[in-house]
Amino acid sequence: MIIDCHGHFTTSPVSHTDFRTAQLARLSDPGLPEPTPVAAGDDAVRDAIENNQLKVLRERGGDLMLFSPQASAMGHHVADPATAVAWALSCNDLVHQVVRLFPENFAGVCQLPQTPGGRLDGCVAELRRCVEELGFVGTNLNPDPSGGRWSDPPLTDEHWYPLYEAMVELDVPAMVHVSASCSPNSHTLGSHYLAADTAVFMQLLEGDLFARFPTLRLVIPHGGGAVPYHWGRYRGLAVRLGRPPVAEHLMGNVFFDTCVYHAPGVRLLHEIAGADNILFASEMLGAVRGTDPATGHSWDDTKRYVDALDLDEADRRKVFELNTRRVYPRLDARLAAAGR
Repeated sequence: MIIDCHGHFTTSPVSHTDFRTAQLARLSDPGLPEPTPVAAGDDAVRDAIENNQLKVLRERGGDLMLFSPQASAMGHHVADPATAVAWALSCNDLVHQVVRLFPENFAGVCQLPQTPGGRLDGCVAELRRCVEELGFVGTNLNPDPSGGRWSDPPLTDEHWYPLYEAMVELDVPAMVHVSASCSPNSHTLGSHYLAADTAVFMQLLEGDLFARFPTLRLVIPHGGGAVPYHWGRYRGLAVRLGRPPVAEHLMGNVFFDTCVYHAPGVRLLHEIAGADNILFASEMLGAVRGTDPATGHSWDDTKRYVDALDLDEADRRKVFELNTRRVYPRLDARLAAAGR
């Protein structure tokens, strides 16, 4: 079985994006009426999925995708809590609709109603709703709701503990994923995402989060940003800072996905992280679309790069299926109940 742990609804129906446009317009002009989300019809959702993510998933031999709202559109930099809650509910309900229509192909991962410096009560409530009522198997967690200003505490700070306590209780992991960049100096997809992935790993190295939450699991996407390339730097900094060795300190709780869009990068990721800490993913349809002119293949056809590693069958199953089932136990339970 091939499970893609990182997919986003980047092709959502117009009624959904129109709601967001109306939300933002009202924040600029409070005299406008409060917008109401209009649920997309099942036919519109089927059309959006069957001609995009599901079509490509099947063409590339995938079986199931963990599916969350469009990351760059989570918009956590918008500071109004009520707007954030309404937007997260709309986004997560739409993902749930996809899962309801295509239960064999998608499992839900939720967006949290984060705001810069905001309380986490609403995030915990939405996490519980999505997991307990909608059957989601994980969540996205934005380490920088400000969109590049990094005004919130590091992920190791007690500020985040109420959310971690709920995650541990519900036994769900988080993919650590920022949203849009608010700075013209930091491109959302090519800079902000990768910089955040790298920064979070260093936060975790400096802290003792997993001593406090030993069963907490975090997935750092996009191959861990710059982390595999600079693995010696992090090992050396751990020594210099008096931290435990990186492997024993972090790698029982931290995992990387394979959203790396060239074969040498995936080879390096495997060499550094090993088969036990890599989760197959493509991010499609996401940041890097289209065809690589050097190969004639789609940039985000990451299965080709994993196949080229020539893994033995045991490690191949870990990367394509078993690691994701281990990191997302609610997904594993759901699949096992269906005989998969």
